[in-house]
Amino acid sequence: MSNRDELPIPEAAMRDAKSREMIRAWVAEESLWCSINIGSWEGVEDTDEPAAWGILLADVARHVGNALRDMKGADPVDVVLAIREMFLAELGEPTSDHNGDFVQGQEG
Repeated sequence: MSNRDELPIPEAAMRDAKSREMIRAWVAEESLWCSINIGSWEGVEDTDEPAAWGILLADVARHVGNALRDMKGADPVDVVLAIREMFLAELGEPTSDHNGDFVQGQEG
């Protein structure tokens, strides 16, 4: 079943046979709900999974900065700095509880 607000899969992900989805996030019932692909970096030489997630999240912040530049004329550097500031503040003092369980994805 498709959600009416489901985002499109990028064309590069459709073309690349080795592409993999890493994270999905929804705001539902006034909370954040996520599906995350834990273990995707297993077996990749010299890769520390928490560090790899840090890189992924930093790259997401840069994509948000670029999108807000393109859509609203925002300075992407300012956007990333604002995201960083709130990210660190939220890690230090969460504005809400987070709940949920890890669900292993289906293989094959």
